[in-house]
Amino acid sequence: MGESSNIENTGFNFSEEMLDEIQKNIQSIIEGFDVPDANKTDVIRKINFMYKQTRHLSLTDGLTGLYNRRHFEANLEREFLRAKRYKNALSIAMIDVDFFKKVNDTYGHACGDYVLKEIAFLINEAFRKTDMVFRYGGEEFVVILTETDSDNAVVPLERLRKAVESNKFKYNNQNLNITISIGVSSNLENTNSPWEFFELADKALYEAKENGRNQVRIYR
Repeated sequence: MGESSNIENTGFNFSEEMLDEIQKNIQSIIEGFDVPDANKTDVIRKINFMYKQTRHLSLTDGLTGLYNRRHFEANLEREFLRAKRYKNALSIAMIDVDFFKKVNDTYGHACGDYVLKEIAFLINEAFRKTDMVFRYGGEEFVVILTETDSDNAVVPLERLRKAVESNKFKYNNQNLNITISIGVSSNLENTNSPWEFFELADKALYEAKENGRNQVRIYR
């Protein structure tokens, strides 16, 4: 079994701003060509299509199709600052697949890939369209729940936890029992940066794993 599975694909090493600037520059160059306007329009249309594809790849994880870590970092800062400014509620949840290394070691990395894709699907099903779901890395996922306090965040997170626990994971005729642990932070008042806010969710996740896994813990 190959060892390249479970590795997140973060796409191209360009920021969104860099890609936008490249696209504008190329379009300006083409518009200056001494060729018929119809030809220019066709070339610009194709470049815009390739640009959209490239931009999409730069923001998404290749295995799960979720947004990637780089896109998470940009969105976390924006949503944190917005919540602070307008005094809105905000929650962030870290999700970790329990004993994922054992799945890889026992059944192979292809099975691990299958589990991650299934969980990514279940995560997407559990949240609102206004919430943002990311693959943070390895077997860890992050959800930013906008305008949501800790009490309201627990509702979809518990629903997700139960959905994973009861889901019929099956790979090569082998039934798998998969669970997740979740840590939540909603404590905006006592945090001064988005990364401090994120670290509180990480601490809550650690508590969930240390206290038996397959549970949701809120950092108070």
